[in-house]
Amino acid sequence: MSEFLDQEIKFLPGVGQKRAELLYKELKLKTFRDLIYYFPYKYIDRTKFYSISQIHSQMPFIQVKGKIRSMETVGSGIKQRLTARFYDETGSIELIWFRAIKWQKENLVLNKEYIIFGKPAEFGGKINVVHPELETEAEKQLQPSGLFQGYYNTSENMKKKFLNSRTINKLQLTLMHLAKGKIKESLPSSLVEKLKLASLEKSLITIHKPENTLDLKNATFRLKFEELFFIQLKILALKHNREKKFKGFRFEKVGYNFNKFYNDFLPFELTNAQKKVIKEIRRDVNRNSQMNRLIQGDVGSGKTLVALMIILLAMDNGFQSALMAPTEILAQQHFQSISKFLEGMNVKIGLLTGSSKTKARRELHAALESGEIQILIGTHALIEDKVIFNNLGLVVIDEQHRFGVAQRAKLWKKNDLIPPHVLVMTATPIPRTLAMTVYGDLDVSVIDELPPGRKPIQTIHFFENRRNQLNNFLKQQIEKGAQIYIVFPLITESEKMDFKNLEEGYRQITEAFPDVKVSMVHGKMKPNIKESAMQNFKKGDTQIMVATTVIEVGVDVPNATIMVIESAERFGLSQLHQLRGRVGRGVNQSYCVLMSSYKLGTESRQRMATMVRTNDGFEIAEVDMKLRGPGDIEGTQQSGIGFDLKIANLGKDGEILQMARNVASDILDNDPFLMKDENKLFLKNLMASKETGFSWSSIS
Repeated sequence: MSEFLDQEIKFLPGVGQKRAELLYKELKLKTFRDLIYYFPYKYIDRTKFYSISQIHSQMPFIQVKGKIRSMETVGSGIKQRLTARFYDETGSIELIWFRAIKWQKENLVLNKEYIIFGKPAEFGGKINVVHPELETEAEKQLQPSGLFQGYYNTSENMKKKFLNSRTINKLQLTLMHLAKGKIKESLPSSLVEKLKLASLEKSLITIHKPENTLDLKNATFRLKFEELFFIQLKILALKHNREKKFKGFRFEKVGYNFNKFYNDFLPFELTNAQKKVIKEIRRDVNRNSQMNRLIQGDVGSGKTLVALMIILLAMDNGFQSALMAPTEILAQQHFQSISKFLEGMNVKIGLLTGSSKTKARRELHAALESGEIQILIGTHALIEDKVIFNNLGLVVIDEQHRFGVAQRAKLWKKNDLIPPHVLVMTATPIPRTLAMTVYGDLDVSVIDELPPGRKPIQTIHFFENRRNQLNNFLKQQIEKGAQIYIVFPLITESEKMDFKNLEEGYRQITEAFPDVKVSMVHGKMKPNIKESAMQNFKKGDTQIMVATTVIEVGVDVPNATIMVIESAERFGLSQLHQLRGRVGRGVNQSYCVLMSSYKLGTESRQRMATMVRTNDGFEIAEVDMKLRGPGDIEGTQQSGIGFDLKIANLGKDGEILQMARNVASDILDNDPFLMKDENKLFLKNLMASKETGFSWSSIS
């Protein structure tokens, strides 16, 4: 990229040292490049004028020519405001300022013609505009032409220092003027011509100062494509590099353990989806390169059984396996379920968690190093230096987004010569576009069928006035032998209001169900007390568990058939879906009841309607991403890739992303290391990129 854009922002006319410090503190804008890539979030048509008689409070923005006839200061102290009466030939409106009152009074001239621009509101039956933009006809003529004016996100702190959207717009126009002829193309001309893309310079100028809608559309496409293209190029280049660089163990033999389990111990017929995924994995582990594969599937879809069969394949080929889970409860659950699956087979399984006793640890370490333990299941305790494997060939990571990059890397390096195959499992459905980006370097398998006999969970949305109806339904289900989860929101452990809700809810439930055993679980409990309460519920000693979201991932109780989620509007879609997945584990019909207040916003209503309509985790994830954006989807923040998309939107730009990935893939297929002359510009830009260090990509 050009040296011009690397200049510090303080050198741009109109900025200076103090504004530069504020721009960096609030928006992380340090250079000309940072500013030019800080795009408007919307555009307003500044060619249209209204008369005052046309204005009503529902209009998004208005632009009017007229004169200020009177001004007065009202109130005192922090409640002081300046009001002005603004007239045109059709009527008058009130203009109001709460800030910079002294400056406005000194600079505004009565009976001088101004153009005002702002958002109309209604108060006491009268229309007003708070903090309007004002300029004279002469000042407007000095503005460069352009059909739209871009609007930029700013902070309250910036607005107090007169660094608002309009000021940013002026700085962008100054930068555009200086940048002409100095912005170098970032894509080869052959690719720009082939895809009929607008030039980079024209796109950057147009995005801040569009002349017409077609130019704006072309500029937006060019900038979105480039942003997504370089992300995919990085991801796929690292994938190519890893496949060439890292050899993998070959699991050629399908032997005694795999066949014995499949023929004699398989608890139920595998679904077609499970069979397909096992075939994909077997193909991976029979090549000479290291496998890095992600299995996506809803809670209860049979991911663990698939992982177990690959573990048995590793055993048949003389290798140990490790399964790492994010919590002790989940690690113990995997240990119990895999031990039960393999009961009757001569397989040595170890469990290692933070609460493992010292003597048991020493014995486990020795048995692991000698090769006696064939499968080790545990939490992050697996990555401790003292844990030494005899011949680790397969690593299975459950709910991988809950582990940091460094933690995964340590486990990955447990075999010095050749890295083990890596199988990642997640029950958090990820939208296709997000999977292409967060897990773009992994091969993705999807289990999209539930095991036979499972009935879809019925989801119901009740408002508070249906509480008695809910309690009667719960009593009937308890009489039939059902167990029930009742979950309360606990956004942070310190929120007193949430704890009050939880404890109040517990009290109300014990009063409503006096003859029923009720337990309570939350994250502030001591681990042994929490574990005891969960085990009592699992054994059937308690019928109702009142809990926070600590049960979102963890205890598996086939007899629990009802999930009641209180204040459901306070949960995100992904979390609602995860909580719902705690039931529906057995053959009986299961239910999820969403309880909410009447006052629901548009998004909350959409979340409730989506949950009632579908059990499909992938459809839910797509809706979730459209509502919240990709950065908030569970997993993206912890996964090791920080999304810093300037203009692309993974919820809306799936087609552009697929196109960018296809182009990047074609380039790398022909030139894996970008050594050809026509590809050297790609390499240069990749090396210069701030996010080049995608170390997560080579370690899953």
